[in-house]
Amino acid sequence: MTTTTQVLPLPAPRAWDLVADARNHARWVPLTRVDVADGYVVAVTGPRARRGGGGLVDRMRVDRFDPPQGDAPGVAEFTKVGRVLRGTARIEVVALGADSARVSWTESVHLAGPVPAALTRAAAAPFLALMVRRALRLATSEARQDEAHHL
Repeated sequence: MTTTTQVLPLPAPRAWDLVADARNHARWVPLTRVDVADGYVVAVTGPRARRGGGGLVDRMRVDRFDPPQGDAPGVAEFTKVGRVLRGTARIEVVALGADSARVSWTESVHLAGPVPAALTRAAAAPFLALMVRRALRLATSEARQDEAHHL
């Protein structure tokens, strides 16, 4: 399991809209397209994925999608139900004040199949950590640009 935390210079509802909407993740994860429909998120990663080609499919069921309300954090939870990738993902957005929010993104991923989940989870963790750090860094950059336009 890997968790990455980043403070975004946005009010919690706007930070939530940015990071919890999985369609935005395609901008931050290289070679990836994301579709959302009927309570599922399907991310496809591969050299031609953004042009409609195939690749590694990450199919996730949306189990919880509660935006932040007042002092209550926003929480999105997903279960990976694909033929290759299994596990969970969680995004939490907590207001730190009127103009900032802490985003915590947790991924626990393993491969389906005969290899023990603990082994493939450990092998995947460094790649997931890089991917999530990159995604949150780019989301933060977008948030700063968004805030500059709102001044």
